[in-house]
Amino acid sequence: MNVKKNRMAFVLWMTGLPCSGKTTLAKKLSDKVNNLAILDGDDLREWLSPKDFSRKGINEHNRKVANLAKLLVNHNVPVLVSLVSPFNENREDAHKIIGDNMFIETYIKCSLSICEERDVKGMYKKARQNEIKDFIGVNTDYEIPDNPDLILDTEKLNIEESVNKLLLYLKNKNLIVN
Repeated sequence: MNVKKNRMAFVLWMTGLPCSGKTTLAKKLSDKVNNLAILDGDDLREWLSPKDFSRKGINEHNRKVANLAKLLVNHNVPVLVSLVSPFNENREDAHKIIGDNMFIETYIKCSLSICEERDVKGMYKKARQNEIKDFIGVNTDYEIPDNPDLILDTEKLNIEESVNKLLLYLKNKNLIVN
């Protein structure tokens, strides 16, 4: 598949609890759609933001990622953002920075218990043992989006079904073609 030429690029902003499937979905979708940039929160935090997981630190990290996504989309590069983006204010700010006609909020829905089961890095366990402070889902609440453009329930849908739902959404919006 290719991104349509002479069409505006987009930002698919995937938000959800840690280990809900955001990064996996982004990688699988990029395997099927050419010329997508992936901005992964964990990867970007290493060089873009200090390891400050306070509300202020999270807000700043989200703002930086939104500005980077805006820069790419302004150069007609479609962007997949996989970022916990835990607060409504984070997503509202990203929406304002990126713009109405380019921002697609996608909630990657998954229960806390399943996210903990999927956690190969042991982050949830460390958070429960107070080794990680301000961990989203344990020490800090995740605010479920009020009105996302798309919801993918990764507890009920496997990875292929989730990717197919994303592809159908993007096709229906005329953002990609076969």
